Amino acid sequence: MNDLLAGLGVALVLEGLLWAAAPQKARRALEEISTFSNGRIQACAVAAVALGVFVVWLARG
Repeated sequence: MNDLLAGLGVALVLEGLLWAAAPQKARRALEEISTFSNGRIQACAVAAVALGVFVVWLARG
């Protein structure tokens, strides 16, 4: 459970850093993503999940 909470905390820090450091670029990225088809968004999400699982697998080895 501690690892899950630590991971969520790191995710929130990274998300917050993007909005704090470059809010205009983040807003522009959201506008661009909103033009993507649902299939493309889902494909990117699946790829992100797979990459995340791989990184955790490497770290926890």
